[in-house]
Amino acid sequence: MKKFVFSCSLLILLAISASAQKTKPWTEWSEKDTDKVLNDSGWGQTQTEGGSSDEPSQTSAITSTTAARENQVRNAGAAAKAGESGDKKMPGTVHYRVRFLTAKPIRAAFVRKVELQGAPAEKVAQLKSFVDRDFGDYIVITITMEGNDAKRMVPVAQGLTTADLNALRDVTYLERKDGKRVQLLDYRAPTQDGLGAKFVFPRTVEGKPFIEATSGEVKFAMEMGKAFKISRRFKVADMMYDGRLEF
Repeated sequence: MKKFVFSCSLLILLAISASAQKTKPWTEWSEKDTDKVLNDSGWGQTQTEGGSSDEPSQTSAITSTTAARENQVRNAGAAAKAGESGDKKMPGTVHYRVRFLTAKPIRAAFVRKVELQGAPAEKVAQLKSFVDRDFGDYIVITITMEGNDAKRMVPVAQGLTTADLNALRDVTYLERKDGKRVQLLDYRAPTQDGLGAKFVFPRTVEGKPFIEATSGEVKFAMEMGKAFKISRRFKVADMMYDGRLEF
């Protein structure tokens, strides 16, 4: 009986702890919290290729500028050459981060991470308005990458920079569990905002939101020839934030 009571008490404490975590204001998130939201949540998923999925990246793709991304690729190339010269070669790894930019938690995590990394207070204040931005009738998915595999990263970076909207439309889509798909509406190449490549879809289809609480899950898929393919699934049940469905 005592064991039963103890087990029940433990479950209650765990439930309270989980609830507290969910209701913690984003302005109080730790770096671990932001990473969880950005890379492993209902709004952010990671596709890893090559090497070890636990291998640390050399540069964060979240706050990187164009110069930082170029430096990252140079570092990856240097690592590859070091392996060729006989030094210990690290296994090449690339992490593709796929996120719903139009989901408030992703924008909040982005701003909070910038703050935790020591950005000036005035810059953080300016970015905070981004958290509450209204994207209207659009869903925006972003892709960033980080890693140390230059052979993979260089062609992908080039492809994302020069990608053609018409070509992408044939191979890029959102798909619900019931098989209903929505086609890519617009594409924006990566810029110095650090948010990555942006894929724009309509939020409503035939007068109804494309994603609803009963949608089950949503898959984002795209490809760029032989350079790379992305396929990530997001559980709609995990996309609730502050009592509403965020996507």
